[in-house]
Amino acid sequence: MCHGGSVPTTVSLPDDWPAHPDRSLSLNRMGSFDWDLETGLLHMDAAALDVYDMMPGEYDGRPESLGPRVPPAEATRLDALVSSVLKSGEDSYGAYFRIRTQDGRLRWTHTQGRVMRGADGRPFRVIGIVRDATEELSHSAERLGLDEERRRQTSVVESTTAALAHARTVRDVIDVIGDAHGLERLGSMGMVMGLVEAGRIHLVAEGPEDSFVPGTRYTRIDEQYPMSEVVRSLQPRFLDSAQEFAEGYPDLWAKISYMEISAAAYLPLIAQARPIGAIGLLYQDKDGFTQDERNLLIALGSSIAQSLQRAMLLEQEHDLAEGLQQAMLPRRIPSVPGAEIAVRYRSARMGQDIGGDWYDVVPLPGGRVGAVIGDVQGHDTHAAAVMGQLRIVLRAYAAEGHAPGTVMARASVFLHELDTDRFATCTYVEADLSTGVLQVVRAGHIDPLLRTRDGDCRRLTVEGGMPLGLSAEFGRLEYPVTTVELDPGETLVLCTDGLVEHPGADLDDGIQLLTALIRSGPADLARLADRLCGVVDERGGDDDMALLLLRRQAKEAPQGGGRLQQHVAPGDPEALVAARHMIGAAVRAWGARERADEIELVADELIVNALMHTEGPAIVTLRVLAGHERRLRVEVEDRSSALPRRREAGESGVSGRGLMLVDRLADVWGVEPRGGGKCVWCEFVMP
Repeated sequence: MCHGGSVPTTVSLPDDWPAHPDRSLSLNRMGSFDWDLETGLLHMDAAALDVYDMMPGEYDGRPESLGPRVPPAEATRLDALVSSVLKSGEDSYGAYFRIRTQDGRLRWTHTQGRVMRGADGRPFRVIGIVRDATEELSHSAERLGLDEERRRQTSVVESTTAALAHARTVRDVIDVIGDAHGLERLGSMGMVMGLVEAGRIHLVAEGPEDSFVPGTRYTRIDEQYPMSEVVRSLQPRFLDSAQEFAEGYPDLWAKISYMEISAAAYLPLIAQARPIGAIGLLYQDKDGFTQDERNLLIALGSSIAQSLQRAMLLEQEHDLAEGLQQAMLPRRIPSVPGAEIAVRYRSARMGQDIGGDWYDVVPLPGGRVGAVIGDVQGHDTHAAAVMGQLRIVLRAYAAEGHAPGTVMARASVFLHELDTDRFATCTYVEADLSTGVLQVVRAGHIDPLLRTRDGDCRRLTVEGGMPLGLSAEFGRLEYPVTTVELDPGETLVLCTDGLVEHPGADLDDGIQLLTALIRSGPADLARLADRLCGVVDERGGDDDMALLLLRRQAKEAPQGGGRLQQHVAPGDPEALVAARHMIGAAVRAWGARERADEIELVADELIVNALMHTEGPAIVTLRVLAGHERRLRVEVEDRSSALPRRREAGESGVSGRGLMLVDRLADVWGVEPRGGGKCVWCEFVMP
């Protein structure tokens, strides 16, 4: 009589009872593995190698040796799963995947692994089993992992669609689909994409790189190609086998049979009920398409089409906006004796995101030249339109011969009266190339830079006024003028903030970086301009940028005929110093060194008298008069109509000698009424 679970002693047991685990596993077509993560060695028993259809002599203990048996798409999915488990801290995983046997057939395999971790939680070993799951999956659709595969495919479409949402150009769309990562997500080994252009299909992408088929760059829509067919029919074409591909498109198959394609999916790209192109996905390890796969690929094609249409519209808008911007800029830069000039403009990357950046070079009387750089607020076609009007107006004011401060003030009034909510920043420079004297006016713009002959670069601190438009609105139209000397071989750098602004960095950091780039840049002006623009292109900034470089060349500079002007406000000692600086530079450059002391003394006397005896500013003008003898003329204007008169010097001898000094040192002098004020002038014959 037997009791409980006792074993009858009368029954003989096998000699190898109980069975060794290896035998138990092998009889159930299961093998074991032991993976040492420290060394990377992966032990596979004979049963496990049998699952992979490998002989023990074919395996060297490295996971890479299993590569020929696992299709790339399956390997990518399995590696991602294991990596996620090791990083997340989980202690086990399981997955179904396919392997390719020696005879080329695909069969299902299942693996289960247990992760061993140290006290610190760091994984150091994985022990598990691997088994042939083909029979199991053939009897149970629910256990085929179809739900898992469906979730995976849905995730692929969702992740691809999310990536496409950031695509702004056709190239961006191609990169999302066609790069190695995108193709891995789709389980594809290659991709072709074509766009419909004037009744033809233009092949814009193909991959891998060596897969281009000669003669297919442009194909007619009525030709016997799969992309042409889906464009004509507006229906997808799924080729479930190499035989179906070869029978349907024999000419194309003859050219690509070496690629060993086992399946292909061609999808029309339809936007707003019209075909804009087609995409083909090529597979090497695929046995046809399930209905779920077809539905998901059709959804993916729709997402690609919408992204492509958006990118194409953005590129068209950008081309239109950039064309408008370019039309507003000067078509050519005039040749200016004594100067070498280089200009560049770079638009923002996409859509209507262009701005009102501009540059201009204005020839002025007497061999002078005006250089302008500016930026209208905003990034749209309206900003570009306002820029065009403002550029023309500022150019006209400068060409009329107005002083730099007056040019800026009038431009501000014009913008304020233009019935727009935009303002503009601007820098205007009036350069006399014979003297090298620059008169710089800044309206809310960034400071210019100066590169010396030895390649050094520094920032020019220029006192500024309010941006154009705002200064008129708030009644602050006084724009101070800063005088700077530009020596032969030196270069003035004017730019808009698109060249110096960096995401996450302040403006000063950007200017320091630009200064360093100019120091290390080439001496050739055109190459330097290209180098600076190249940095912007590499950075991929979203703002447009204008650049103007002006270098003084003394050997070609005009001699004589120059004209300089400086505004000196009451109680502004810096403006008085700037005026004296301008006068000294002009005297030296115009060849009047022998009379420099006389001219500077008389001019200073006239300026001080105007400031002391009137309530307004003094406007100092120097120019060279041509004739049988060259003369330098100094004019000082003020707002008082009272004429000056000689007075006897006081007891202290400090005042009362002004006009006596002028009369004694100048060759000729006089007084002229000027509107509501007057102008005291004097002339000196130049040797």
